[in-house]
Amino acid sequence: MKRLLILALLLGLMLPAMSQEETPRKKVAVVLSGGGAKGVAHIGVLKVLEKAGVPIDIITGTSMGSIIGGLYACGNDAARLDSIVRSQDWSLVLSDKDDLRYQSLKEREHHNTYAITTSLRLKKRRNRIGGGFIIGKNVGRLLRTFTYPYNDSIDFNTLPIPFACVATDIVDNSEQVFHSGVLSEAMRASMSIPGAFSPVRKGGRVLVDGGLRNNYPADIAKEMGADYIIGVSVASKLRGPEKLNSTTDILMQVVDFNTKNKLDENMAITDIPIIVDTEGYSTASFSSSAIDTLIQRGEDAAMEHWDEIVALKEKLFPMHAQAKPSRQETLVPLSDNPSCRIGQIEFENMTPGDVLFITRKFRLKEADSIDTYRANLITTSIRLDLFYESADFHIEPNAIDMPDGTKAARVVFIAGEKKPNKMSVGIRFDNEEMIAVQTNVAFPLRKRLPMQLDLTVRMGKRILAEADWELHPTNFLHPTVTLTFRRNDINLYEYGVRSYNVTYNRLTAAAAPLTFNVRNFHISMGAAVDYYYNYNLLLDQVVEHQMHFPDHEHFISYFGKVDYNSENDWYFPTQGSKFNARYGYYTDNFVKLNGDIGLHEVSAMWRTNFPIGRHLAIQPMFYGRLLHCKDTPVILCNVMGGEWFGHYFEQQMPFAGVGHAELQWDKFVAAQMQAQYSLTTNNFLKFRLAIAKDGDEYGKVMKGETMLGASMSYYYNSPSGPIGLSLGYSNVSEKLLFFFNLGYVF
Repeated sequence: MKRLLILALLLGLMLPAMSQEETPRKKVAVVLSGGGAKGVAHIGVLKVLEKAGVPIDIITGTSMGSIIGGLYACGNDAARLDSIVRSQDWSLVLSDKDDLRYQSLKEREHHNTYAITTSLRLKKRRNRIGGGFIIGKNVGRLLRTFTYPYNDSIDFNTLPIPFACVATDIVDNSEQVFHSGVLSEAMRASMSIPGAFSPVRKGGRVLVDGGLRNNYPADIAKEMGADYIIGVSVASKLRGPEKLNSTTDILMQVVDFNTKNKLDENMAITDIPIIVDTEGYSTASFSSSAIDTLIQRGEDAAMEHWDEIVALKEKLFPMHAQAKPSRQETLVPLSDNPSCRIGQIEFENMTPGDVLFITRKFRLKEADSIDTYRANLITTSIRLDLFYESADFHIEPNAIDMPDGTKAARVVFIAGEKKPNKMSVGIRFDNEEMIAVQTNVAFPLRKRLPMQLDLTVRMGKRILAEADWELHPTNFLHPTVTLTFRRNDINLYEYGVRSYNVTYNRLTAAAAPLTFNVRNFHISMGAAVDYYYNYNLLLDQVVEHQMHFPDHEHFISYFGKVDYNSENDWYFPTQGSKFNARYGYYTDNFVKLNGDIGLHEVSAMWRTNFPIGRHLAIQPMFYGRLLHCKDTPVILCNVMGGEWFGHYFEQQMPFAGVGHAELQWDKFVAAQMQAQYSLTTNNFLKFRLAIAKDGDEYGKVMKGETMLGASMSYYYNSPSGPIGLSLGYSNVSEKLLFFFNLGYVF
């Protein structure tokens, strides 16, 4: 009898616990509103929810809320989202510019030379479906990258966290809720701000930002089975009459009015409404400082509801209130650059010859592997080598059944229209050369062997006319033939005193059959013929400076050069390195120069960047040019001065504190230390210290006078090129340097 009583007592204690375990836990949904850049505050809220250990069973979102929510639902936790938004170049993501990381050095140089680029079409263009200032190819690529492996059509309920987002169909002004489909496409539709981004067209629907119909989709979360709703709103307050003073203010007020649709009803069903203070920030506030502040404001707003969040956690887990459910138990961290096996390769809108070119160049075949990095290199080649105006890719993992019973990916490369002729214009001003204008026209020649003809004209004190013919056969080989006319009118100085003014014409024919472009490398080997004529030399009265220039002279040279550049910015780098080296041998009869051994030229430059914190970068640089010849022609002598390499003369080397072109001896070596400090995103201070030695013989280089220079510069990185002011001093000229620059360098 006693044993029966003990057994009954134990059963009585166990039954409530067993009953509780069998009862399904109630579901928690997180609702994230739209708001453009202000939506990064959602990340701060998610950090607090993870800290509290509140489980998230459903996520719904609109616009930026759909992006943060979708990325979170497919496996990126709050820390990962924080890293993603901070690491993006948002000026690139929110544009249709080509990602310079995947372009050749020649393309990067072109991009950082010309302020304006437009298409020249000889025939009417086919109608292009658009509807927005930005097509959105970069933001689409970003979403596909960070939602991998969910790039094919799926049920969003099968994601690690069930998800839904909202778009607006402007055909009938209806609300479109995505519960399935291609995840990145649904997110892209939800954030398509009308007029700014082209809408997503799907099955007769024209889809734009979901905020126009439902900017805070708590009702969708309730329909998906949510028992408790935690909502986050980053919407701005409506403006009063005193703040409606511009076209932008009025348009944003109209948009904000539309986002209030259904807001009150959805707020009424929210258990924990979190309102983030976004005062002072707009939909376009993607600067580093704005992201920092907005994420922190999201955390602060969530912490104001900490007691409610903890109370909800205790309600969900009454027996184990202190236990935090592990997010890692349900989510598999996503790889930054996932690789998958190729089961099928498809090419859209490409000719059979172009397909053959790409498959051979990248050795593409089924059963091979591919990742987003390699896919981006392929789309870059489709654009640059085959002259398509745009190129994109889709990777659908596990879409193909392989003979061995495994799953593999379907990889699709999509090309746009063939490139039209392209015209680019650059304008610059500095107080040494005054104003200059340069125009480039590129003609893609659509032959069986891809090739391109570039014509460049420059007007100013230095006149240039150049024709460049480049072939694109295979494996990064780009043989090039170049014809160039130059007319130069430039002052030459010695120790800060103008000694010569030289004017001359120069014709150059160069062929480089071995020219290779491999992303960060440009390697070229070939020969050139230079013909100088119509010299006009004005001399000062110093006896040592009197010299006779020939009426004309010519050189036949052989050259090899290597350029490497992994820096993250052309003018204001903070990471990466830059290196170039050149060897040239100059003759006047293919072998000798003036009856003696030819002129040997060896030049090199190396610079690297050491970031210190977020604002400061230290950039040491070493460079020099060594000439070996019995009697060096003046036109080939070493020249230093200015801010950049090759500014007034091809062989010109920069030197802090010297703004003009200063003649140097045959052997010249120098070092520079630069500190670059970013005040804001586009405002920079630069401090330079330089030291150099030169001599007419190797043994005299280190024994000669030491040249020292220093400068301080302020630069603004404008859309039309750097705008800067430099002040400096050097013991070479013993004068204060004042240099002003506006525009890209060419």
